[in-house]
Amino acid sequence: MKPAEFVYHRPDSVAEALTLLAEDPEAKLLAGGQSLLTLMNLRLARPSAVIDIGRLTELSRIFDDTDDLVLGALVTHRTVEVDPLVAARVPLLSDAARHIGHVGIRNRGTIGGSVAHSDPAAEMPLATLVLGATFHVESVSSGRRQVAADEMFVSFYTNSLTPDEMITWISVPAIKPDQGWGFVEYAHQRGDYGLAGAGCLLTLDPDGRIDGLRAGVLSVADRPLLFVGDDAVGQLPSQGLWQHLASDWAARIEPTADDVDYARRLCEAALEEALTDAGRRARAQEGASDDE
Repeated sequence: MKPAEFVYHRPDSVAEALTLLAEDPEAKLLAGGQSLLTLMNLRLARPSAVIDIGRLTELSRIFDDTDDLVLGALVTHRTVEVDPLVAARVPLLSDAARHIGHVGIRNRGTIGGSVAHSDPAAEMPLATLVLGATFHVESVSSGRRQVAADEMFVSFYTNSLTPDEMITWISVPAIKPDQGWGFVEYAHQRGDYGLAGAGCLLTLDPDGRIDGLRAGVLSVADRPLLFVGDDAVGQLPSQGLWQHLASDWAARIEPTADDVDYARRLCEAALEEALTDAGRRARAQEGASDDE
C-alpha cells in the first residue's frame, strides 16, 4: 500500500519545525523514518503533514556535560552503538543499540524518534528508563521543559508529549566507576522484535554492598516497565539474590501476550541474566579502582 495524501515540509531550523508543529496539530515529525513511514504505508497513521527534520544537523551532536552525556534527538542508533564517547560514558546505551534491527535500520533510526514513537518492544525507551535519562522538549506554546524518562512512556505508542512538542536533546547520566550494567534481549533471530528483554543498572558502595538498583523489561506490557530494588540495598550481590529479584519482579508483570506464563518466564530469565552481568561488571569496575 501507499500512504494517504499529506503535505511535506523540510524545515531548516528547530524554530521552523516547532512553528510548523504549532500550526498543524495533525502533523507528524519525520526523523529516521523507520517507524513512521511503515505505519503510513499501511495507513495505520494518516498525518495531514510530515515535517522532515533531517536537515537539523545540530541535533546530531553528542557532548559531555559534567555528570551527563547529552545526545541530540537525531543521533542515529548506529552512532550510539559505535561512538567511543557513548561506549566510555554510557555503555549500557551502546549495548542496547546493538539489538536494534539490522545495520541498515540502525543507520537511519534515531534515538529521539524511537523515544517519541514509544514502542514497548523498543530498546531505547527501556535503556533510557533504566538509566534515568531526562528528555529536553520544546514547543511554541510552552517553550522548553524537561521530562523524566519514568514520565515519558504512557502506553502503546503513546508518550506524554503534547502534539506540538518535539524532543531536542537527551541527557543521560554517565555510568560511574561503582556501577555495573547489563542488557539482554531474546528474539527468534537477531534483528527481529524482542520477545522479551531486560536492562539493569547496579550501584555498589565502598564495602561492595548494593547501594542502588534499577532494572526494567521490554516487550511484555504496554510500555517499558521499571523496577527499583530498594529491598536489595545493603545486601551483598549474589546469584541467589539475582534469582530472587528476577522471580519476584517477573511475578508482578501483567503481560499483554497471549501466553502469560511464557512471557513471565522469558522476563525472569532476561532479568536474571542482566542482573548477573551487572554484578560481574560492577565487581570488575570495583577491582579496577582498587588496583589504581
